[in-house]
Amino acid sequence: MNFHVIIAPGRTEKNYWKDLWRYRELFYILSWRDIKVRYKQTTLGIVWAIVRPLLTMLIFTFIFGTVAGMKNNSTVPYAIIVFAALLPWQFFSNALSESSNSLVGNERLITKVYFPRMIIPASSVITSFIDFFISFVILLGLFVVYGYAPPASIIAIPLFCIMAFIASIGPGLYLTALNVKYRDFRHLIPFIVQFGLFISPVGFSSDVIPAKWQWLYACNPMVGVIDGFRWCILKNAPNPLFHYPFYISLFAAIFFLWLAIRQFRKMEKNFADLV
Repeated sequence: MNFHVIIAPGRTEKNYWKDLWRYRELFYILSWRDIKVRYKQTTLGIVWAIVRPLLTMLIFTFIFGTVAGMKNNSTVPYAIIVFAALLPWQFFSNALSESSNSLVGNERLITKVYFPRMIIPASSVITSFIDFFISFVILLGLFVVYGYAPPASIIAIPLFCIMAFIASIGPGLYLTALNVKYRDFRHLIPFIVQFGLFISPVGFSSDVIPAKWQWLYACNPMVGVIDGFRWCILKNAPNPLFHYPFYISLFAAIFFLWLAIRQFRKMEKNFADLV
């Protein structure tokens, strides 16, 4: 029996999105590997996923609640108000940090075999959900400690998790593509995450921003995500779906994802040579 191998130009480009599904097993393997490697050879192991958000919550509660005096007259404990915002922010910061360095960290894999390179940063973002689920368990523990019963809107959290994923994978794809070509970005990323923390409504409410600047502030996609999580978790929190800034944040997240995919696909063919 004779076999003929036909090499058609542009076939890889044409079938790229189908290849993402065909290589889904590699996606699972990379995700599971990243989960195991993250806490390998650490003294506390996965306990770090509990310690970090708790320490951050205590620091923000003290700085914004006690020092800055931003506690309001809400019946919801301020620690829960802060943690409701830390929940999506920790996911975003972990996803951005992990995905932005993912291509450089998989140099050998990229230079030896073909597969859609987008699988690598996407798997890094997915593994950040592990820390998210652990933090959510901590939040449930805070409910018990403070004797707090969340509103029925908590069932809408999966919708805002999807938005958090969109808001995270866009910058992750963009930065990891740039990091392959310009290695300086690996030093810049921690500053981006730190700066983003203070311009996002983690230790305070979005209501402190003057009304005339709300539209500009909402260009930060995490503003809509955090406001959504607070509405799900806090009693009497305003529903962001009824306010236009939320849709600006949603549009910003989707637009940046489109821009990031476009830039990533443009640079992808040169990754093996640059990495």
